[in-house]
Amino acid sequence: MLQKNKICFLGLAFGLCFFANSQETQSDLGPLVTDRPDATEASSTVGKGILQIETGGLYESFEDNGIKSEHYTFNTMLVRYGILDNLELRLGCDFVEGTTKVNGNKLDNVTSGLSPLLFGVKIDIAEEKNGIPEIALIGHVFPVFSASKDYRPETTAVDFRFSLSHTLNERSSLGYNIGAEWGNDSPEMAAIYTLAYGYSITDKIGFYAELYGDLPEDSSANHYWDAGFTYLANNDLQFDAYFGSGITGGQDLLLGLGLSYRILKLQE
Repeated sequence: MLQKNKICFLGLAFGLCFFANSQETQSDLGPLVTDRPDATEASSTVGKGILQIETGGLYESFEDNGIKSEHYTFNTMLVRYGILDNLELRLGCDFVEGTTKVNGNKLDNVTSGLSPLLFGVKIDIAEEKNGIPEIALIGHVFPVFSASKDYRPETTAVDFRFSLSHTLNERSSLGYNIGAEWGNDSPEMAAIYTLAYGYSITDKIGFYAELYGDLPEDSSANHYWDAGFTYLANNDLQFDAYFGSGITGGQDLLLGLGLSYRILKLQE
C-alpha cells in the first residue's frame, strides 16, 4: 500500500506538470494563493467558479523512552471550490500509514487508512486597508464515519479559526490564525494559533518560517515550528518543500513535499 500511494502521488504531480505546460494561456488572476504548505491558512478565498487542488505527502517521527513512532501521510488532498466571490467550499482527505519501533525493532502493528474527511467553508470578511488586515473565517467538521478503522475516533471533531494577514512590503508578509478545536476523543477545547512570515526571494521562489500550536484547557500546551520553500512554476501551479520539529515535544522531525494547482473557471 505504501509503494502504491507513492506512485499515485508522483503520477498526479507529473500529470499536473504536463497539463500546466500544455496550456496556451496563463491565468490573468495573478499567482495562486494556497493554504499549504504551512499550518497557517490563507486569508482569502479562491474566487467564484474556481477549483483549486492542493496535495502532498509528509513524514513525521517521534521517539520517547526507546519507542519510536513514524507516520507517512500520502495524498494530503485539499480541494477548494469558490461558489461565491467571497465563499469557498472545502473537502480534504489524508491517507496515513503508521509504524512503531521499540529499541530499533519494528513491530507488526502497522496502521493504515484514511483519517476523518474534512468538510468546511471559508468566508472572506475584510480586505486589507488602512492598517486593517485581510480577514477570513474558516470552519471544518471531521465526521467519524468517514475514517478508516485504524484512524476512526469516537467523536466527531470540529474546528474554526480566523485567518489574518498583513502586507509588510513588496516582498514580505505576515499571516496568523487564531481559533479553537474540539477533537481527539477529548471533551476539552483547545485554542489553536499560527504565526507565519513569508518572503519572496524572487518572483518564483518564496520562503516562509512559522510557529504554531495548540493550548488545551486541561492539558499541557503543544508548540511547533516549521519552515520551507515554494516554487511558482506558473500562476496556476506551485510546488513546495518544508521541514520542522516540535518545541515542547511530540515531534522530532517533519518533512514534506507538495504541489497546488488552480483550474480556471470557464470563460463566459
